[in-house]
Amino acid sequence: MTERKIRVAILFGGRSAEHDVSRASAANVLRSLDPDRYDATTIGITRDGRWIAVGTGNGAGTGGSALTIPPDGPQLALLPGGQGRTLALGSGAAGVQELPAFDVVFPVLHGPNGEDGTVQGALELSDVAYVGSRVMGSAAGMDKDIAKRLLREAGLPIVPFVVMSAAAPVSYDDAVGALGSHEVFVKPANMGSSVGVSKSRNAEEFAVGCRLAFRFDAKILIERCVAPIREVECSVLEDAEGRIRASELGEIVPSDKHGFYSYDAKYLDADGALLQVPANVPAAVADRIRELAIKTFGVLGCEGMARIDFFLHGEQAFVNEANTLPGFTNISMYPRLWEASGLPQSELMDVLIGHALERHKRSRSLAYDRE
Repeated sequence: MTERKIRVAILFGGRSAEHDVSRASAANVLRSLDPDRYDATTIGITRDGRWIAVGTGNGAGTGGSALTIPPDGPQLALLPGGQGRTLALGSGAAGVQELPAFDVVFPVLHGPNGEDGTVQGALELSDVAYVGSRVMGSAAGMDKDIAKRLLREAGLPIVPFVVMSAAAPVSYDDAVGALGSHEVFVKPANMGSSVGVSKSRNAEEFAVGCRLAFRFDAKILIERCVAPIREVECSVLEDAEGRIRASELGEIVPSDKHGFYSYDAKYLDADGALLQVPANVPAAVADRIRELAIKTFGVLGCEGMARIDFFLHGEQAFVNEANTLPGFTNISMYPRLWEASGLPQSELMDVLIGHALERHKRSRSLAYDRE
């Protein structure tokens, strides 16, 4: 008897500024799934938050660089407690139809309303397995302020920072005094892909940078500029048995015209940065960074996967941030680092889905009452 394929729903798009990055990531995830093992369905979240059923043909991504979301496609609703069942909301005579249940959901979402625990909460309520961290790990990893406080409490090295909001404004002079540097980075607390990030060297640039960051979040971070630095990344993976391992390291070398690894350098400029895999880092330093990556993964409550980003100043490593749903585009570090570590992307998909299914199985075995 032929074994039934695992039904996987790839969830992508979303309402954040990283919508387009998610579409590109989802196309690569779809291509990486073994069609002999998985029956893949794609669900696109529009910029206004609607869940739309999307085909998996060439026009949707198997032969393109990004998945597309048809604005007039069937709208879906996930059933609470439905164990992966969804309703297709038709119009007229079509009415409402229930679709076969998914075994596992693969969220390929970046930024707010996807990577921050919100979608994870909906998936928990629907009682379906899903890839990646659960609510707490997702939320802690997404909020740079909370993440850095937790890492600092655990004794892990971070770059000094202060937090600013409309209710608690911080002047440029106050930031310089607190951080001990006239050069600072200003960034939204809850955003990825370097969206809204800028460097400030004076009060005028600081004001412009704060206005930009506040476009994307109500809370922003101001960090000391440590120079010179190298930007090094490490992929962390947890398997179905709970074993956690760290990959080879990769280094990002932004071109001089960008200065740092900005959104434009990542996605819009083909020559915006050199991605060096593996990173040219002394063995002892590399081992220390891998150790810090696994500790960061644990401190923040991450599960399944995360890409941990570091600043390297000489041989001193600082934890920059954790990305609980890292990019899977054709230039993204997370899958590239596992490829360099001997794990092809198709096998990486197997590990991630296997972890999700086993975790859900264990979760469903827990007692929720005293009977």
